[in-house]
Amino acid sequence: MNTASRPAITRDVMDKTYAGVLGKLIGVYLGRAVEGWFYEDIERVFGEVAYYVNDRVNWPLIVPDDDISGTFLFYRALEDNGFPRDIAARTIGDTWLNYIVEDKTVLWWGGLGRSTEHTAYLRLKNGTDAPASGSVAMNGRGMAEQIGSEIFIDTWAMANPGDPDRAAAMAREAASVSHGGVAIEAACLLAAMEAAAFTERHIDTLLDLGLRYNRDESLARLIGEVREHCAKAGDDWRAVRRWLGAEHGYERYPGNCPMVPNHAVLIAAFILGGDDFQKGLKIAVSSGWDTDCNAGNLGALNGIRLGLEGLATGPDFRGPVADRLYVVGADGGECVSDAVIETRRVLRASAALGGLTYEAPKTRFAFEFPGSVQGFEPCPLHLGAQGITAIGNLNESGEGNGLVLAYKALAPGVTGSVSVPTFIDPKPRGVSDTSYFEVVASPSLYPTQTLTATIRGFGSDNPAGRFFIHYFDETDQLKRLDGPRLAIGEGDNAITWQVPDTEGHPIHRLGLQLEADRRLTGCVALVDLDWSGAPENLHFGTSRQLSPKLTPWDTTTFWTKSFVSSARHYATDIYNTFTLSHPDGEGVITTGTRDWTDYAAASELVLELHETVGLVARARGHKRYYAGIVRGGEAQIVKRRDRALTVLASVPYAFEENARKTFELRVEGDAIKLSIDGIGLVSARDGDYASGGAGFLIEGGTVPALGFSVRRI
Repeated sequence: MNTASRPAITRDVMDKTYAGVLGKLIGVYLGRAVEGWFYEDIERVFGEVAYYVNDRVNWPLIVPDDDISGTFLFYRALEDNGFPRDIAARTIGDTWLNYIVEDKTVLWWGGLGRSTEHTAYLRLKNGTDAPASGSVAMNGRGMAEQIGSEIFIDTWAMANPGDPDRAAAMAREAASVSHGGVAIEAACLLAAMEAAAFTERHIDTLLDLGLRYNRDESLARLIGEVREHCAKAGDDWRAVRRWLGAEHGYERYPGNCPMVPNHAVLIAAFILGGDDFQKGLKIAVSSGWDTDCNAGNLGALNGIRLGLEGLATGPDFRGPVADRLYVVGADGGECVSDAVIETRRVLRASAALGGLTYEAPKTRFAFEFPGSVQGFEPCPLHLGAQGITAIGNLNESGEGNGLVLAYKALAPGVTGSVSVPTFIDPKPRGVSDTSYFEVVASPSLYPTQTLTATIRGFGSDNPAGRFFIHYFDETDQLKRLDGPRLAIGEGDNAITWQVPDTEGHPIHRLGLQLEADRRLTGCVALVDLDWSGAPENLHFGTSRQLSPKLTPWDTTTFWTKSFVSSARHYATDIYNTFTLSHPDGEGVITTGTRDWTDYAAASELVLELHETVGLVARARGHKRYYAGIVRGGEAQIVKRRDRALTVLASVPYAFEENARKTFELRVEGDAIKLSIDGIGLVSARDGDYASGGAGFLIEGGTVPALGFSVRRI
């Protein structure tokens, strides 16, 4: 079908997908604070968990979580492989290896034979293809029939709205990467229900439909029993939970997080919650066991089924979340994200699989979904009186899309500011018994990139504005840099601002401040905001000692954290900038985002003990990239694509031991060129990767690196 003749994806599907993404986040954040708690302890401390309780356990609300990272990473196997409708488990397993950094990202790294996903990862890493990697035959029932197959499944369903057949088929392939047996069947059942929920609202109808995709008689019996007990219990959800504890408690199943008890809680909460979004989540979390997993799945299912209107009943679950999430993987610049960005990605997959068209806004921040704020909040680092009184969206009153900033009594000495995170939080995590997943990320915004924005003034009497950044300085303290004062006239004001050079130190937040010379009350709107392309000139330390305070023990700083490393050892160096060290194959260290297109990356490398060393460009994970390297007496340009490493071009190259050589890897269009010490050695052409981050490749040894720069072409 000609693209021009394809119908567009409907507004209803767009909004229900967004509601499903929000529902997933809300459920995970609601359940995360009591993950690992016994049912009796939840009842004793909280009674019922009907709203966020993270503050009561000294825990952040927005946290990295395997339920979120895996959900929004693994289905990228579709996007990364041209949206195949018959995607295979083997391909999805390759996607795991591309985005997972061992012992750091996505998974609970509990060990072989203890964590199902860690076990499956090790099988994949050591050459066992999916679906064998997750099978009962290889890992035993105690590993294969755990909950993880279900917790990552929502995006496979959302990518197939109204098509439970394809959703279940994809869920079967995806689940089998890490699981087997009844765990796969439960995932297929849930995926079919979620896909059907785009057009079907009735709970019993959805359950009946889901069961058609289940091949396990014991799971069908379990769901029948849950339905029967829910019907008898009426509004007494604790009666159902007591029955589940007695008949299907953890002690009756092998493993430490079995699928069956948790799936039973999910189904019970779905039935007993009815069309009340809050009530369903309250039951799912208050019932204990794997609280964030069960509530996350239920939140996604009911978000789709009930839509944004369903999320708007009861308390304000959306406001504290403000669309924020972390997608923690090897593609570090994609980590600090929001529900709108992730919904766009799901919709692109949905349109491609369904033969439809979908045109996402071209700007990063367009606020196009009802009530969306894309992570903006009154700036938590604001000093002095805060003049911002409310944040909303123009579309809540039918006046287009845009972030509305309401202010009150701005005056000299009283400003108002909002900001959005662009990198990890400097504050230590709270003290809690809840398990913790590390935030591994690269910034989404870099020094010397250029912002473009549209700010709308209402009437002729508006405050002035200025953009600002908070960044980590050389002592890892947050420092603020302001842009110029901007006059905001009536109507739409086009703004550009080049982000100041911070000498490579990462930017933590981007903000907009409103200020006035006399008392003003009213509102303005940030209609859109964007930046794209590689930085004009990003550079990390180029002197022999980056900071006078750097010592051999200063191995972790925020500017080193802005690189995502698969290398076993990667740290600052007292006489250079970095030390790159990896004993095996493919130690990849990258920074940057997927919108970096044409640029040159450069660094001075000390060629000593190593098998392979060089620079990486257009990285899209750690098993998809171009690299300009030195190995085996040659200078080469190579392309890594999952299992395949292709030498695109090579020339003989010899060097003296301990030689300092300045490498530059240039990517422009489909042209790739490696230069060493200013001499162009080897070039190639390949159009597979149009954009992506930059960094280093180290294999079989150690190489000091002095400085690192990225220059836009």
